[in-house]
Amino acid sequence: MKAYVFPGQGSQFTGMGKDLYDASSDAKSLFEAANRIVGFDITKTMFEGDAEALKQTNVTQPAVFIHSTIAARMMGKDFQPDMVAGHSLGEFSALVAAEALSFTDGLKLVAKRANAMQRACEATPSTMAAILALSDEAVENICSEVDGIVVAANYNSPGQLVISGEIPAVERACVLAKEAGAKRALMLPVGGAFHSPLMEMAREELAAAIEATDFNTPIAPIYQNVTASAIRNPKEIKENLIQQLTAPVRWTQSVQQMVNDGATHFVEVGPGKVLQGLVKKIAPEVETAGV
Repeated sequence: MKAYVFPGQGSQFTGMGKDLYDASSDAKSLFEAANRIVGFDITKTMFEGDAEALKQTNVTQPAVFIHSTIAARMMGKDFQPDMVAGHSLGEFSALVAAEALSFTDGLKLVAKRANAMQRACEATPSTMAAILALSDEAVENICSEVDGIVVAANYNSPGQLVISGEIPAVERACVLAKEAGAKRALMLPVGGAFHSPLMEMAREELAAAIEATDFNTPIAPIYQNVTASAIRNPKEIKENLIQQLTAPVRWTQSVQQMVNDGATHFVEVGPGKVLQGLVKKIAPEVETAGV
């Protein structure tokens, strides 16, 4: 069985999507439609912008979404998923590729999500850090011991858990993680505490937009970040998507569940190869590829 997975923020690179744009008039029209939807020439930034320009949340998230969804669309009949999943932002790409959302509605939600998250980042000084080579339970316990807000945010693979929260709390958790034997506790170059309670303001803003958007039953089950389980009910998909901003990304658990449900091939659709690497760490026995 084949699982298609969609990357999140951090997989962007200069020139992303240019090959798709040049190869197909259908892709070109979708890129041009994307410019109109977001209200600025995002394709110019994708194709020519430097790393700093691409790193801005209000650019990064729509850019990765646009690349991923157009790549899936250009596969045509070759896109035959038995299941789909996306890492954080990638969940929106997965939903569009699986026909639960239109490209236009998906991009509008992603743009709103990015802008809401940017405002939440500006409201509270906050950050994230990657903890390597400690058990999930050990990291969770450390977070619970620290004063201030710091939580497990991204369960990326066994031995790789990203924490998120207020800067002093994250810094303290990093110190404790190293003392507990972590191989590394690395502060990440991000401007906010994604997938933490500090995103509550953004969650409320996005919730209204999600509720007002029409969702269809996807052509394949989506393994959502919040539950790490197969979902097809549009009402449940909406609820989980709303919770996603303040809840952890259970990527390790999602991949494990997809494998338990029969997935043997994982295809990453979009920029970069981050998810292929994570999938191989979680389930070394499966085959991986990229589009």
